[in-house]
Amino acid sequence: MKNILLCCGIILALYIAYRIYTFQTLDDGLEPLIRNGAVILDVRTESEYRTGHIPGSKNISLGTLRERYTELDPSKTYITVCSHGLRSVKAEHILKERGFKNVRNGGAWTDLQKSLDLTGPK
Repeated sequence: MKNILLCCGIILALYIAYRIYTFQTLDDGLEPLIRNGAVILDVRTESEYRTGHIPGSKNISLGTLRERYTELDPSKTYITVCSHGLRSVKAEHILKERGFKNVRNGGAWTDLQKSLDLTGPK
């Protein structure tokens, strides 16, 4: 019983840390970047992307990003998104390793979409 409670406590702590990180990421000035032309880079698979995405976003899956990063313009600002925020962190690191200076993690695409209110009329 003690082990189960310990596991539940660890899972809860990880979830809380993730939600705080997601909130801070989304509240960290992404909206002005997007208004100024930042590209939303959705790193989910093509099939995931087809089920829903932020209008105007570019889709390059994380699995192909190491080969396809040359399709991106290093002088532009990119905001990486995925389904939960884990792949977008990896994508951010991959792009930075390849010399991209203006890359930010946007977390889960649905959270970013809600925070920007991209679903409704302006």
